[in-house]
Amino acid sequence: MSAPAPSPLAIVDAEPLPRQDEVLTDAALAFVAELHRQFTPRRDELLARRAERRAEIARTSTLDFLPETAAIRADDSWKVAPAPAALDDRRVEITGPTDRKMTINALNSGARVWLADFEDASAPTWENVILGQLNLIDAYTRNIDFTDPGTGKSYALRPAEELATVVTRPRGWHLNERHLQLDGTPVPGALVDFGLYFFHNAQRLIDLGKGPYFYLPKTESHLEARLWNDIFVFAQDRLGIPRGTVRATVLIETITAAYEMEEILYELRDHASGLNAGRWDYLFSIVKNFRDGGAKFVLPDRNTVTMTAPFMRAYTELLVRTCHKRGAHAIGGMAAFIPSRRDAEVNKVAFEKVKADKDREAHDGFDGSWVAHPDLVPIAMASFDAVLGEKPNQKERLREDVSVAAGDLIAIDTLNAKPTYDGLRNAVAVGIRYIEAWLRGMGAVAIFNLMEDAATAEISRSQIWQWINADVVFENGEHATADLAREVAAEELAAIRAELGAEAFASGKWQQAHDLLLQVSLDQDYADFLTLPAYEQLG
Repeated sequence: MSAPAPSPLAIVDAEPLPRQDEVLTDAALAFVAELHRQFTPRRDELLARRAERRAEIARTSTLDFLPETAAIRADDSWKVAPAPAALDDRRVEITGPTDRKMTINALNSGARVWLADFEDASAPTWENVILGQLNLIDAYTRNIDFTDPGTGKSYALRPAEELATVVTRPRGWHLNERHLQLDGTPVPGALVDFGLYFFHNAQRLIDLGKGPYFYLPKTESHLEARLWNDIFVFAQDRLGIPRGTVRATVLIETITAAYEMEEILYELRDHASGLNAGRWDYLFSIVKNFRDGGAKFVLPDRNTVTMTAPFMRAYTELLVRTCHKRGAHAIGGMAAFIPSRRDAEVNKVAFEKVKADKDREAHDGFDGSWVAHPDLVPIAMASFDAVLGEKPNQKERLREDVSVAAGDLIAIDTLNAKPTYDGLRNAVAVGIRYIEAWLRGMGAVAIFNLMEDAATAEISRSQIWQWINADVVFENGEHATADLAREVAAEELAAIRAELGAEAFASGKWQQAHDLLLQVSLDQDYADFLTLPAYEQLG
């Protein structure tokens, strides 16, 4: 008797979308179902392991490089696979969600790489998840154009040789896709995003002289990198794609991953392309992991923690040294400024800060860096051109002068800055504004001339939580308390209502955003990710 056919994936509680059948083909869904059967149990084990690791940090208030992987770090003979031609020069990368207009603008931006984001810059509505995949397929088949209904302006792709190389970022391991289920169990969002993209585009990209390239977010250990590597091997074998065609760049945006950079590259060595150094998620991870660690782990206002802070400098310099030792690209952090169309002076000051930041990264040995807006591409390009010249990267700069001890990465108390009352107000204001937009399906949001994403909301609510639980006293003498946070949030909500007018305010999700921010900022039981309770409220 033959075995019953595997259960197909069920599409649950999702309104049909135009052209969704081009993405959700039977074969594509069968492929995602295979990934889910094969790898979700390991994903679940690794999420449980994160909780165990967090409990250990709560007990010890410290981290160290892993003794069990010392031999990998000591072995100088291994390197990651050589970069494919399309990823050899990554001097400027632009980031953004995969809506139709952004897809065209990012590909046309003049950046070498576009991080096509299904993660922090994209609220995971069903529409964003599926139409984002469709937009990428249309881009590769040059079947994409866009006319802005508000302005009437038309957008179309430039010639192929002028377009950025796409590196796609799937969702982190913690998020499920509730609209795709197998036997009542939701599929991890990461496997949906990776699986649909790889299934539809791997061969198409090879035919275009590129390949299926990925950014891997929220990684917390080398075992999570090993899981991704096994997924890449399985997917390539399953679809007849040569092993090693996939390339992955890992975001080192958790404090635990910072202690396992070499091991992460080692696990992915046949598929590794580089590591990236971020800021907001990294700081969020420090707060999350060391929230029981007392005053020495209390961070000041987020905007005062720059990449020149001693513990951040230790992290970025270790990343460059690690990458170049192993033949991988080191990619720097985000320039999030959004140019003002009305205030040239604001632009002048901000552009000078962006230039200084990118100059520092280029001189430190980074091979490239991120920007959030096309107007910043020329600024970042000039910084890296000045250092690289005609070279595609500077991986030959081994930074053997860098020596980072385990304690240097968590020496938060080397900062002179302290939390301020204005910092609390800013965290509340940005948090409410971002969450409101996210609940309406927007993941990349311009707030106070900065492009903010989910990591912004995470560090904002984490700082509120940390300051209250550490009983911080601000410079004006006020104590950080739950009541003070509620008072500031009520004032912010009233200010937004006055600014927008009653009708526009009522048509948004402002009260919902206010309530959710306070929930994740004030609950004693700290939520691992704000996007988990937020996803339950997302349309």
